[in-house]
Amino acid sequence: MNDVSLSNRRQQPSTRVDPITGAVIQGALENIALEMGHKLMRMSYSSIIRESEDFGAALTDAEGRQLCECKMSTPLQSGPIPGYIRGIRKKFEARGDVFRPGDVIMHNDPYGGASHGPDVAFCVPVFDGGDLIGFSVTTAHHLDIGAHTPGSCGIVDAVDTYAEGLQFKAIKVIDQGKRNEAVWEIVRDNIRIPDLVVGDMNAQIAAAQIGAQRYLDLVNRYGRATVRGAYEDLMDYSERMMRKAISDIPDGVYTAETFIDGYLDDPDPARRDLRFAVSITVRGDELMVDLTGTSPQVSDRPINLPFEGTVDCAIWLTLRSILLDSAVYGNIPQNDGITRPITIVAPKGTLANPIFPAPVIARFSPGNQLADTVMKALAPAVPRQVSAGIGNLRVIAFSGVVKERPWVHMEIFEGSYGGRYGLDGMDTVDTLYANTRNNPIEDIESHLPLRVDRYELRENVVAAGEWRGGVGSVRVFTYLSEGGFSVEGDGQKHRPWGFDGGEDGYPGGLTLQTNAGASRALPSKVPYQKVGPGDRLITYGPSGGGYGDPFRRDPAAVLDNVLDGLFSPEAAREHYGVAIVDGAVDVAATEKLRKSAN
Repeated sequence: MNDVSLSNRRQQPSTRVDPITGAVIQGALENIALEMGHKLMRMSYSSIIRESEDFGAALTDAEGRQLCECKMSTPLQSGPIPGYIRGIRKKFEARGDVFRPGDVIMHNDPYGGASHGPDVAFCVPVFDGGDLIGFSVTTAHHLDIGAHTPGSCGIVDAVDTYAEGLQFKAIKVIDQGKRNEAVWEIVRDNIRIPDLVVGDMNAQIAAAQIGAQRYLDLVNRYGRATVRGAYEDLMDYSERMMRKAISDIPDGVYTAETFIDGYLDDPDPARRDLRFAVSITVRGDELMVDLTGTSPQVSDRPINLPFEGTVDCAIWLTLRSILLDSAVYGNIPQNDGITRPITIVAPKGTLANPIFPAPVIARFSPGNQLADTVMKALAPAVPRQVSAGIGNLRVIAFSGVVKERPWVHMEIFEGSYGGRYGLDGMDTVDTLYANTRNNPIEDIESHLPLRVDRYELRENVVAAGEWRGGVGSVRVFTYLSEGGFSVEGDGQKHRPWGFDGGEDGYPGGLTLQTNAGASRALPSKVPYQKVGPGDRLITYGPSGGGYGDPFRRDPAAVLDNVLDGLFSPEAAREHYGVAIVDGAVDVAATEKLRKSAN
């Protein structure tokens, strides 16, 4: 049995508006979402929202179709919002519940549209004259959600969704303007850092309420029919742009596979070296992504991907990035129209469509690898629009207790992009659907018993290519008091793919050094373990794949890389055929090296 995404269902056109009015309304919608995001950041308590920007904000219509999203947010937060609404509506229908003015609904069901449990949505229904006309929604990652070990990442040994923390399935936390205090007491009593988490949740509610009021103001100004006509036009425009981009791809079937580490230290082979298989069929102006051949779900480990909320968003985001590059097409409205020409098929019971209650909380790195596999599949069809393989990300949950008060910190460790036509890969950045920022060292050290001793680019792990792969970072964290950590990541075994003659990238690594001087290499997934003062975690970010024949790289660019310390003169000679002597390119020797290689 297969699940097929509902994204390609199309509504009948309603009232249409003149282009100038439509453009004004488009700008207004986008500014509402942007204001929601800014207000949420400014009101939030935790660094994961305030600094890393791991949040989402969007408006939908009454059916849950996305009208706009906050561009500064994380795609994996804003993208799933229509799925959250569908999940809430389905739960309300089953309970016989209804939306009313003044309601605020909390939802984080990973089998009901949410990306995973820590990404909690707060939804405010918008009413005009007694009629439901849409929803204003914020989502954000929360630092603790009541799982069996501290934090909301690194929960890599959860055996089912119940072990992953609190589940909120379309719960009215505010009912017609009145707070449901019993629910808030349950939340406070079951998470480790209630002031921080509830503070962030209140910020989400306030930002969503602001968005609802701004949307209602827009409707009151232009009229419901005009606003609806404008966003129907915008959806049709986005759909036309995507269909045109798809039609430019030669018809055919394009396939790829990649692998994730899974649990490299696990004796069970069913938990290691897991496969993502992607087959993309292009027919005219429509495209189908089939994930048949992907590894079976791991029923007792949380690296499975919710089909709605993670798989669909990973695929949509990647296709949009490849086919509708903003550098070429400019500002294309982000709404449900973009997804109409795309169908997704994923067999039930696989990593990409698990069966409840298979755990999913650690879906971050596997989902990023799925997106990378989509990129790899399309690479032969649109070689100048893709990057080579990405270096995947890692998330570590740092935690401890100071003066009888628990603390939790979530740190996202950047990956890197592969090279692309005409451009080197970007160094030490979040990739594909992540789009979060790093935490400033000053913020970490001023709030937490941690010291950041080192933060720099790695050396001598650059994937060679005409356009080299991006480079990962080295980061060292030292505990100043007793604490603990848990890790979810990937990319410590399987190298990012090189393209068109480019070299494969380099895997990442993780080392624990104790204050006593012992050193131990760790796998990419580490369940919670305790550490003492002076113990250090050393993280090595992976490097993306190279693009194109390295012997075609501009020797001046190779020299710059050597002078910057990314690799040695010996590596320049071996991998690029460039002779560097006394800090300069030896042109004659370089020509000889490159001719001898042909």
